[in-house]
Amino acid sequence: MWPAPVTLTGQHVILAPLTPDHAPALREACADGALHRLWYTSVPSPEGTEAEIDRRLDLQKAGSMLPFCVMTPDETPVGMTTYMNIDAANRRVEIGSTWYRRSVQRSPLNTEAKRLLLSHAFDKLDCIAVEFRTHFMNQQSRRAIERLGAKLDGILRSHMIGPGGAIRDTAVYSIIASEWPAVRTNLTWRLEQPRG
Repeated sequence: MWPAPVTLTGQHVILAPLTPDHAPALREACADGALHRLWYTSVPSPEGTEAEIDRRLDLQKAGSMLPFCVMTPDETPVGMTTYMNIDAANRRVEIGSTWYRRSVQRSPLNTEAKRLLLSHAFDKLDCIAVEFRTHFMNQQSRRAIERLGAKLDGILRSHMIGPGGAIRDTAVYSIIASEWPAVRTNLTWRLEQPRG
């Protein structure tokens, strides 16, 4: 299986292989801020947490996703993220299906989680590119992706039919291998900045 399950550990975050045991804490996490009510995101509802974990683990068995439980350094689950749309033949992954409980958003946790995932993708898996996708209307997500140093590849118009039949335009970003050293330097610099 490529990529194989792995635990990635930083100063502000631990990314561990997702398991059904994470469900109770993740149910509480997705209730923080009622993120599932944002029409342009795909955050599970508290009562849908177990089904979402099962869905991600089924995709892992099929070889198209590697799901992680996002945890604080004390191992409290606060969200989920994945390598998805895995293309082993072309050494490409997408980092996506990411959400964090409201109380840890805009903290070093997301920056370090992305740095860990990107480092593993480029330095260990020898990826040629890492992709990010988000709803065109999700400005918070788009700004966060752009702060990472990813470049907009384009907009897939009328790309998907979402909940309630809403048509989604998808913004597609990527970081390619030759850009990784500069992106890594930027993310490291951002993590070292004092927080007010």
